[in-house]
Amino acid sequence: MSRAAAIASSLIRQKRQAREREKQNQCRGSGSPSNSKGANDKPSKLNVFSRVKLFGSRKKRKRKRPPEPQLKGIVTRLSSRQGFQLQMQPDGTIDGTKDEDSTYAVFNLIPVGLRVVAIQGVQTKLYLAMNNEGFLYTSEHFTPECKFKESVFENYYVTYSSMMYRQQASGRAWYLGLNKEGQIMKGNHVKKNKAAAHFIPKPLKEVRSSSFHGYTPPNVQDAAKETKQATPGTVQRGGVRVIAVHL
Repeated sequence: MSRAAAIASSLIRQKRQAREREKQNQCRGSGSPSNSKGANDKPSKLNVFSRVKLFGSRKKRKRKRPPEPQLKGIVTRLSSRQGFQLQMQPDGTIDGTKDEDSTYAVFNLIPVGLRVVAIQGVQTKLYLAMNNEGFLYTSEHFTPECKFKESVFENYYVTYSSMMYRQQASGRAWYLGLNKEGQIMKGNHVKKNKAAAHFIPKPLKEVRSSSFHGYTPPNVQDAAKETKQATPGTVQRGGVRVIAVHL
C-alpha cells in the first residue's frame, strides 16, 4: 500500500508541475502582445523605407540619358582595281582619273544602315545614285536610290551595289564599276567577281554625319521622290542629273 501511495503522490506532483508550467506559459503569452506588436511594427517601418528607396531608384531610371554620339562618316578616296580613282566632276560627271591628288576624287562615305553607305562628293556635295535602269547619276538630295550596300570581296576589295535594284530573274545585284578606260559602267553590266566592281577605300579622316551637306538621317524615305526613267544626258526635276554611261 505504501508503494501505491508513493506512486499516486508522484503522479499528483507531476500534474501540479504541468499545470504550473501551463500557467507560466499563459502568463508569458499574455504579456507578449505588446512586444510582438512592436516587433511587427518594426518590419512595417522597414517595408515603408524600402518602398521609398525603390521609388527613388525608379525616378533615377527615368532620367534622360545623354544623347548618343552621331554616326561617323569617312572622308576617303575610292581606288579602282582598274588603276583609276573614282571622281565626281563639278558638272556631276562620274568617271575615273589617274590623278591621285585630284580634289574631285574625295568622297564622304556616310553610314546609313548596317553595311549600307551613301557616297557624296566632298567638292560637289552631290550624291552618287543608281536608277531603275542601272544608270549612275548624281543627286542634290539624298534619296533611297543613293543607298549602296558595301561588301568586302574575297580578295579584300570592296564592292558597292544598289540597295533598291537588281536583276528580277536571277536576283543578281547591280554594282558600281569602272571599265579599263576609267569610264563609269551601267550597274546591271557589272559583275562582282570582275575587276570593274572592285574598289579600295583609302580613308583620309573621320567626320560626324551632321556635317554632311544635304543629309538628314530621319525621314529619309519621306523626303525622297520617285525618280523618273531617264536616258543618258538628260536632266530630271529636283536637281537630279543623269550622267552618260559607257557600256
